[in-house]
Amino acid sequence: MAAYAVEIEGAAAKSLMSINRADQIRIARRIKLLGEDPRPSGAQKLSGVEGWRIRVGNYGVVYLIEETIRVMTVTRVAHRRSVYRRL
Repeated sequence: MAAYAVEIEGAAAKSLMSINRADQIRIARRIKLLGEDPRPSGAQKLSGVEGWRIRVGNYGVVYLIEETIRVMTVTRVAHRRSVYRRL
């Protein structure tokens, strides 16, 4: 199975940069691994809206998977208490 291209939307990248450095590194590593397996153990399909989510410590990463073009797009990175607001 070929890897997926990984894209990060501007707002998600900005949110990621505002997180402390240690957590940034952990989150970035997990996002990179999503390119190899966009549905890893622990990933959950969002209900009510399109997308998937993973947890990385106290943070959530919300992303979309485009199967036909093999692209995985990160749409949100935020603390777990606020990551699902306004989806």
